[in-house]
Amino acid sequence: MHPPATAAPPRAPATENGSGAPPRRPAVAPRRRNRLLDRWVSPIALLVGWQLGASLGILPERLLPAPSTVAATALGLLQDGSLVDAVGVSLQRVLTGFAIGATAGIALAVVVGLSRWGDNLVDPPLQMLRTVPIFGLIPLFILWFGIGETPKVALVALAVTIPLYVNTAAGIRGVDPKFRDVAHVLRLSRLGVIRHVVLPGSLPGLLVGLRLSLGSAWLALIVAEQINADAGLGFMINSAREFLRTDIVVLGLIVYSLLGLITDAFVRLLERRALVWRRAFGTR
Repeated sequence: MHPPATAAPPRAPATENGSGAPPRRPAVAPRRRNRLLDRWVSPIALLVGWQLGASLGILPERLLPAPSTVAATALGLLQDGSLVDAVGVSLQRVLTGFAIGATAGIALAVVVGLSRWGDNLVDPPLQMLRTVPIFGLIPLFILWFGIGETPKVALVALAVTIPLYVNTAAGIRGVDPKFRDVAHVLRLSRLGVIRHVVLPGSLPGLLVGLRLSLGSAWLALIVAEQINADAGLGFMINSAREFLRTDIVVLGLIVYSLLGLITDAFVRLLERRALVWRRAFGTR
């Protein structure tokens, strides 16, 4: 008698590499690197088109100088130190105004988000101030604070306070009430609730407000430095306008935009690190 035939063990399904091992997942780093390269396509194309238009005479030199002319001007201003000094003065104004405005915006958002009385008393005036054109306050600031550094810093601080307050307050109101109940069960103090529940829960809104407030700070600084400034990028642009130096005017605007992009990139990096648990839609 022959022994009964036994069923052959199931074979692992063949894969692309011909073995039974599971296929390897594609690396994420090249995809992220390609996405970063894709973001530079349109700026480079715009720069090339600008240079071609200036070289062919489509863009008059007196109205919009070529990128090569602006680069040569930037190199000359870097060598004599005037561009570095101007950027340093503007950065100091922005950082001072941002520190004041961010402190005020977050503090007011905490008061409004945690207290009904705070919401009733603080939110209406801030909402009214939010609808007032901020640049229309410049004459009033000059009357109040004079023509020195104070009105410039105050304008930047106000531009930072409003968007940061609105987004942070909305983030605090959006915190899950269950977390507050847990904090009550754990008998956390008021400061502990703010530190361990309110601020972490409102972090997405706070970071969005931070990005908007930084953009508003640079916009406010551009206008503030056009008025009675004796140093900074705005003073450099005004002086160049009087002497019809369009290349320096364009250079100043480019520096403004680059500083804004750098600060925005810093906040985006902070957002990716702080909100690593949240996968944004469409980022795969």
